[in-house]
Amino acid sequence: MKSKTVSGVLWSAVERFSLQGVQFVINILMARLLLPSDYGMIGMLAVFLQISQTFVDSGFSDALVQKKDRTETDLSTVFYFNIVISVLLYVLLFIGAPYIAQFYRMPELTLVARIIMLNLIFSSFTAVPKTILTIRIDFRTQSKISLISAIISGVVGIIMAYKGTGVWALVAQTLLNAILITFLFFCCVNWRPLRIFSKASFQGLFSFGSKLLFSRLIHALYYNLYAIVIGRQYSSIELGYYTRAEQFAIFPSGNINAIISRVTFPILSSIQDDDKRLALAYRKYIRLASFLIFPLMIGLAAIAEPLVSFLLTAKWSGIVILLQILCLDWMLDHLSQINLNLLLIKGRSDLSLRLEIIKKIIATFILIISIPYGIEIMCWGRVLYSVLATYMNSYYTNRLIGLSFKTQMRDVFPSLLLAVGMGITVHWSISIFSSDLLKIIGGSIIGIIFYVVVSIFLKIEEFKEFVLIIKK
Repeated sequence: MKSKTVSGVLWSAVERFSLQGVQFVINILMARLLLPSDYGMIGMLAVFLQISQTFVDSGFSDALVQKKDRTETDLSTVFYFNIVISVLLYVLLFIGAPYIAQFYRMPELTLVARIIMLNLIFSSFTAVPKTILTIRIDFRTQSKISLISAIISGVVGIIMAYKGTGVWALVAQTLLNAILITFLFFCCVNWRPLRIFSKASFQGLFSFGSKLLFSRLIHALYYNLYAIVIGRQYSSIELGYYTRAEQFAIFPSGNINAIISRVTFPILSSIQDDDKRLALAYRKYIRLASFLIFPLMIGLAAIAEPLVSFLLTAKWSGIVILLQILCLDWMLDHLSQINLNLLLIKGRSDLSLRLEIIKKIIATFILIISIPYGIEIMCWGRVLYSVLATYMNSYYTNRLIGLSFKTQMRDVFPSLLLAVGMGITVHWSISIFSSDLLKIIGGSIIGIIFYVVVSIFLKIEEFKEFVLIIKK
């Protein structure tokens, strides 16, 4: 299991960070050429695209991974369902595009929405081939596909942005990326669907996936409520600030969390009946993830101002404070996700749905209260929700495998304390540097040295584990 985990994490990390690294560079170049309002327009449509994508998958991908005796009939049934539901959703969104534009009081959104939503149909073709590679713990192939698609679509986007096409550069980049991924998956994955759709197979998978669908739908609705509220109450420029701050904040935590989740899910599903091994494995994953994510997020918050100024220029200065707040929000996300994954591994998507309903009622209440006080307070409301969600997500983990919130906090507290000390050191030390570039480089080096030296001095176990993994 350890060998599979290390190998899977390695190639998943290569895929995620090579892809995200390329996309990060591309997005920086495009952000320097485009306006915040261009990103705001895409942000207004993101909610509809993400919610529709949740319906397309319907939790079937995780249901296939979790099921031990999956068959070709199962795979083919999911494949055809994904395509049919994506076409139906696209038709609805095509018809509803003028009403979306009317809601945001931006008539030009109609055509943008109708074209960018084609992404739904293309992505529906790749869901099953991608799931097959995940089951095989084959992230090497996925990394190649994603990287090639990102580079080609990114270059096209940059050229269009340079030519002054505005928001259409973002539309073309998104759509071309989806087309290339679809084409390459079918070229690289040796799988073709059978000409069969099984009602029994659909019902069996949907009994697990439906609860996961509603759980993820509630989650997607909540996080996209912020974009809806900001886009409606404020302006596309301010929504552009918020979406870019979110993209920066999610980069370290979201990618590491995604790597851990998708690698550990199929591996831990194979030992789902051994509670003792699951508890030991989960504690290790939580400690290692926290040791890596905490310093990255706190460090990013510490150098946010020179980083934004250097990479995006002064026109994006409005995102600095939002980025710093959202770093605190995303810093805790991996703890929630690792706990939620256990429910799926145990086949208890019903508990996941129950938790999501309770959490999002609380979260929506926090959002409603914070709206009159501005975007910054709304972001602080997200931090408060993250703290509450971390505690609530651990409830069933304790019931199922005896891993309590108190135990988890005790495991991650040394990493949190060390990361806070590092962040304070970096924040005060960058003032000695004259330029933004020197502040970024100097602050990063000081932070790394501080974290490594103190980890060695205090004999932090997670540091030793990382060293052993790297050596191996």
